[in-house]
Amino acid sequence: MSSRTTSLGGVISLLGAFLASALVLGLLAAGLVMPAVGATGALARSGVDVFNELPSEFSTDPLAQTSQILASDGTVIATPQEQNRTIVPLAKIAPIMREAQVAIEDHRFYEHGGIDLQGTIRAVVSNLRNGSSVGASSLTQQYVKISLQYSALSAGNEEAAADAIKKDYMRKLKELKYAITLEKKLSKDEILEGYLNLVYYGDRAYGVEAAAKHYFSVPAAKLSLSQAALLAGLTQNPGTTDPVNFPEKAVARRNVVLDRMHELGKITDKQWTDAKKRTLKQDMKVTNPKSTCLASPYPYWCDFVINYAMTMPQLGKTVEERKRTLYRGGITITTTLDPRVQRIAQSAINKKVPIGNDERIGAASYTADPNTGKVLAFAQNTRYTVDKESRGKTGIGWALDKKYGGSGGFQFGSTAKAFALVTAMESGMNVNSSVDAQGAGGNQQATYTPKTWPGGIANCGPGSEWKVFNDSPFAGGRITLKEATAKSTNTAFIALAEQLGGCKVRDTMTRLGLHQSNGQEIGKYAPQYILGASDVSPQGVAHAYGVLAADGKKCPMVVVTKITKDGKNVALPKTKCEQAVEADVARATDKFLEYNMTNGSGIRNQLSGGDRQSAGKTGTANNNNESWFVGYTPQLVTAVWVGTPYDPITRVMKNVRVGGQFYPVMHGASIAAPIWKQIMNGALEDAPMARFKEPAEKYLKGDTDNQTVTPGQLPAVVGKTVPEAEALLQAAGFQTRIGGTMSSQVEAGRVAGISPYQNPQPGSMITIYTSRGGGVSRQSTTPQRTQTPVVQPTVYTPPAPGNPGTPGKPTKPTKPPKPR
Repeated sequence: MSSRTTSLGGVISLLGAFLASALVLGLLAAGLVMPAVGATGALARSGVDVFNELPSEFSTDPLAQTSQILASDGTVIATPQEQNRTIVPLAKIAPIMREAQVAIEDHRFYEHGGIDLQGTIRAVVSNLRNGSSVGASSLTQQYVKISLQYSALSAGNEEAAADAIKKDYMRKLKELKYAITLEKKLSKDEILEGYLNLVYYGDRAYGVEAAAKHYFSVPAAKLSLSQAALLAGLTQNPGTTDPVNFPEKAVARRNVVLDRMHELGKITDKQWTDAKKRTLKQDMKVTNPKSTCLASPYPYWCDFVINYAMTMPQLGKTVEERKRTLYRGGITITTTLDPRVQRIAQSAINKKVPIGNDERIGAASYTADPNTGKVLAFAQNTRYTVDKESRGKTGIGWALDKKYGGSGGFQFGSTAKAFALVTAMESGMNVNSSVDAQGAGGNQQATYTPKTWPGGIANCGPGSEWKVFNDSPFAGGRITLKEATAKSTNTAFIALAEQLGGCKVRDTMTRLGLHQSNGQEIGKYAPQYILGASDVSPQGVAHAYGVLAADGKKCPMVVVTKITKDGKNVALPKTKCEQAVEADVARATDKFLEYNMTNGSGIRNQLSGGDRQSAGKTGTANNNNESWFVGYTPQLVTAVWVGTPYDPITRVMKNVRVGGQFYPVMHGASIAAPIWKQIMNGALEDAPMARFKEPAEKYLKGDTDNQTVTPGQLPAVVGKTVPEAEALLQAAGFQTRIGGTMSSQVEAGRVAGISPYQNPQPGSMITIYTSRGGGVSRQSTTPQRTQTPVVQPTVYTPPAPGNPGTPGKPTKPTKPPKPR
């Protein structure tokens, strides 16, 4: 009798638990268990009201997907991600994986309507009777729960995320209604696809595709039975059963899945036993995504592209939108990086300037296609780090402008002289022109001041007394621009800038695209734009020199060639090159830099191949602690910097040993030029021999305005520009030099008179005087003020802001560069 009483009591208890659970879960209201009649009618109607008042619209947020950054050959550079996830359609998930997941999570998934009544009733009764916490969610309910949690976390709402997985019946009631609604909108396969792409599989792998590639290095479409069972088992407790961190638990859980699949008849006896015999070592081949630049094979390039992407309106209107697209959007970005050229550049730098060398010397290169603007490679002698930088380790890209993750730049020395040559060719001079320059070299220095500079500070003169020397002694007097380029004679280029107009030279620099590494224009004081006492990046100099390589065309920098999202191409703006200087001007300028390769500082670093023409220029800053070589062919341009990024500007780069070689003095030709040669030779190995085009005849012979010039007779030059007058006088066989200014009705700055103005001896010196306006012009007159010869010291300091005559505080960008 007692046992019968116990049994009856148990039944009554179970029925009570069932009715209570059915009411709480709203199942009565949905008509899924029993009609709302009899003594429980009022309670049931209350359940109906609660259930019907719950929201039914359920939508999922787009899942965060892993993006890819690729090199031009398809090599993966990096995989930016908020979560390691790649969405795939159900057809690209192995059928055995689908079977395994359904078997362990919800084997009646394809039979019920969003709620597994058998499982729900069994679990709730057990929970009410025993106080246990038995799971009862269908796979659809799990999808709803995880989606709600994901959406809340994506919105930064941690409270809502916690509510989405809270263990109470009201949360369960909402989940049930959403599941019922979802089953009416989506097919079973669509729900399963969503679940498999959403669920977390441990060890930072989200979704089945990312998990398959992470643990086994195969796509989800090629998962084996044992691999699929292992993954399916992870979803219950992914944080404590993943095979990387918890191998024993992972195997145990895998076997539970295999047992369940066998029990349900999804696999044969042999499949079951064979799969259980598999070891993790047999199945696993763990790979990690290149989710950060630290994991990238090209970390500096990774950082560069991410910074570049933040400037692309195609990825979003704001920086925040672009970040979301890059880290959540699952886009694929194909870049211009050429891995072959990158390897060549890195090898060339490491060989000459090893990483972490004892002399603390840094080096960087930047290579681009001047005809398209495509960036092909850049390299430096450091290892990438996000921690505090040390010798040989930095997160800063020395080759780049600051906005792309670069440094504040380095003084570029005599590589600045190319822009004065462009200006000279535009102003009517030719490849045989010369200037009258002050002597300097050895112990002799030339001194320039704002007062002696034609036009003063307003014409981009020195802001204070400026003392200059030449690395190769020059006695003073006439010197051809070719010789001045080959010998990198500082005073000759200063004379050229005085003659052309300083601001005009600086404007040419800006027009060709050169700027400081921080994005600002090159400084307006003479040392900054004539002798490179401004801080620039190899990136900036390479693209500016690229204009000369490309017949005067300035092509915008191109880093990204293709972006795809959801299998479709994102429209990119067409890049358009513009004619920054006339083609003949660029070709004439090429002549000077070609001459430098065959007769000047580039003579030992001409490219291999005999007929391979090149043009280039060295540059060295004060104390030799910054050195450069920038050169090009018609197909390629490369800038190389070698310097002392860790040390103060006062360090003198003499008597150094690096890369197994001793250097008494560090010049641009010492290390930078040989690196340049190796990069260019390697990159152009299979390229055809391309020659520079010839400029128009007038740039070769000095035909100015088609004026007929009779040797020994003075041509009419009043009213012409100084370069035009010089060209005419020199074509007639005379030497020329620039005198002072005079009052004249001729436009200020143009030629107002010459001396002697009649019957000069053939080959004699003719002094040219320019107009300052306000007087009467004639072919000769007495100058009002002659140019004062100048003389001596070394460090240039720009004037303090607002007071152009007062030296300002010395800073790194102000040290005067040396030539060559």
